[in-house]
Amino acid sequence: MFKKVALGISGGVDSAVAALLLKRAGYQVEGVFMRNWDNNYEAGFCSDEKDFEDATYVCRKLNIPLHRVYFIKEYWNDVFTVILKEYETGLTPNPDILCNRYIKFDSFFQHCRNNLGIDAIATGHYANTSFGPFLEKYNENEGVRLLQPTDKHKDQTFFLSQIKQFALRKCMFPLAELLKKEVREIAKSEGLLNVANKKDSTGICFIGKNKFQNFIEEYIQTKKGLFIDIDTGQVVGEHGGLHKWTVGQRCGLPNYTGPYFIFKKDLETNNIYVVLGTKHPALWNNICFTDPPHWIHSEPLELASNNVLECYFRFQHTKPLTACRVVNNREGLTIILQNNLRALTEGQFGVFYKDGECLGSAKIKDVCHNLDFTKNE
Repeated sequence: MFKKVALGISGGVDSAVAALLLKRAGYQVEGVFMRNWDNNYEAGFCSDEKDFEDATYVCRKLNIPLHRVYFIKEYWNDVFTVILKEYETGLTPNPDILCNRYIKFDSFFQHCRNNLGIDAIATGHYANTSFGPFLEKYNENEGVRLLQPTDKHKDQTFFLSQIKQFALRKCMFPLAELLKKEVREIAKSEGLLNVANKKDSTGICFIGKNKFQNFIEEYIQTKKGLFIDIDTGQVVGEHGGLHKWTVGQRCGLPNYTGPYFIFKKDLETNNIYVVLGTKHPALWNNICFTDPPHWIHSEPLELASNNVLECYFRFQHTKPLTACRVVNNREGLTIILQNNLRALTEGQFGVFYKDGECLGSAKIKDVCHNLDFTKNE
């Protein structure tokens, strides 16, 4: 059923080994290198020329055709303008989740289907689905579920938690049952030396070595405000814009006995409330509210029938899963965590898991704080 597969080739070791495994399994593989940022016209720096060289090297080695496609307009409209708007309104967005939803599992999928005549797509993500790593369990009459991979440390389902059924149903994840160290070993043993030890890319690629605060200044007007200590009500410093800071971040204010951390941003006054010490109780909370959720397969039966879902939650990719209860409200979800978490952040996605399945996610819009930060005004 699935013979011709388009693989997103990034120039890294994961997509290289995914290509190798697809070839070994007998698929006709078309490599596709995506470019989403235009360095000629916009600020920022992307390493994609070096990455394209590495992708070309891999495809030549494996005798796979490589196509270069441009989603610059789509990325600008569907991802970058969205994250700019969210930064301007005091939120902290997640570009990777948006990129996967709108570019890698939408524009990329549609392009390959319309122009390359493929039967399925594949990526080097560490993830799995109920249809299997190579769609060997595909069932056209069932919805597909997103599952965690064997390598829980590299698990990337967090970043895939907003993707839609139509692309996920036809997506292969060849690395689903491999550990990262095994992937590197395969690359070495097959002579893919250019990428075998290549460092993983992190963060937003086009910011490169630029500091985020310097980069974002190119697009959002600087509007200065005050840092205010919530415990004393005293002004302890000045900032250069709400968009440059996120909850839980260290401020680096001089001349104080201990470090200050961001507690909350006030859009109306343009002030930022801060607390002394990373363990300050105001930074640790266990209740938040979200926008309407995106369920990857369907709304969990527990939630639909009982209006209470017992599951696990994370809002940062690297953090452990935390037990929680989820209930529907008029505007989205209410999440009640078993334990307090540090720096729950508006604009980030809360991602839900149960029994090894990534159920979906919802954007956090409000956090129920343990303290009234306006009490000393």
